[in-house]
Amino acid sequence: MIDNKKEQERAELHRTIWCIANDLLGSVDGWDFKNYVLVMLFYRYISENLTNYINAGEIEAGTPDFDYTKLSDDEAETAREDMVQTKGFFILPSQLFCNVLAKADADENLNETLEGIFRSIEGSAQGCESEDDFKGLFDDFDVNSNKLGGTVAKRNERLVKLMNGVASMQLGDYQENTIDAFGDAYEYLMGMYASNAGKSGGEYYTPQEVSELLTRLATAGKTEANKVYEIKV
Repeated sequence: MIDNKKEQERAELHRTIWCIANDLLGSVDGWDFKNYVLVMLFYRYISENLTNYINAGEIEAGTPDFDYTKLSDDEAETAREDMVQTKGFFILPSQLFCNVLAKADADENLNETLEGIFRSIEGSAQGCESEDDFKGLFDDFDVNSNKLGGTVAKRNERLVKLMNGVASMQLGDYQENTIDAFGDAYEYLMGMYASNAGKSGGEYYTPQEVSELLTRLATAGKTEANKVYEIKV
């Protein structure tokens, strides 16, 4: 029996992105839309990644009902130094994607809330080995752009729709996914942008099939690889 899990996961991801596009593409062009979706998806990912890591550690230590999302920020602060050293960043419980989403509808300053959180995440890596990885990471996500709306209320309305759309992506456990959710989302979004611009997607990215073929050719007869070098042309 053919395993269609990869195709199902990819189809679900594309369906959700298309739904988000229907809500946002009227005001946000393809290039900016790509940035908004990818950054919000990344924000969700690192929030869940950190939460799952901390929860797993506490459960292993004998606290089966521990839930980082329900901790107060003051309680969580004790883990900051360790998490920055281990994960390269830190997010307070109140700043987690799921907790911000839960209050997004009622947050009249959602744009400022998100901007503050993104700066906080970047700042958590300051002075550490991961600083360069997080410096300016959210710069392309302009919460105050007129492209999102002419008023704060309109911008926040679209930010809520974006968060709800990303939250609805059925990604499950990222480690168990058979697709590269971020890579596939990027490729799909670039394809959407290229179509709108009258270009081919290959002008902006290397299709997964090509990358996979080149990888298979480069690793033929090998059981492991020490380094991978990607040539930019």
